[in-house]
Amino acid sequence: VERSTRYLMLVHLPHGHSAAAVRNALVDTVKTLPPHLKRSLTWDQGSEMTSHRGFSLATDIPVYFCDPASPWQRGSNENTNGLLRQYFPKGTDLSAHTPERLATVAAELNSRPRKTLGWETPAERLSKLLAA
Repeated sequence: VERSTRYLMLVHLPHGHSAAAVRNALVDTVKTLPPHLKRSLTWDQGSEMTSHRGFSLATDIPVYFCDPASPWQRGSNENTNGLLRQYFPKGTDLSAHTPERLATVAAELNSRPRKTLGWETPAERLSKLLAA
């Protein structure tokens, strides 16, 4: 989730969420971003980011970690997780979903107006950011 626009990109992990799998998928995903959106990545304390140094070396993007039990430090992510639960209830086996399904969900959420964005959509805000 991009912090200022709330634009969402979902990463498909068909073979589990090991540190190496997450690192590789994130490296591939951030390569699609324009340079001015590659400033940093903030993560929680999950073990899936133990390869964060490898991610930073491959992308030149620093990774920051929130303090344990401090979800307010990643407010946009926490809110987005709640929105994603409408599509994927807690306990859902995410490996059963295709990359196309994840893209559809992301597109729906990126097309959903948000009060915090003055009722613009994340896609509209991202477009404005990229045009600036």
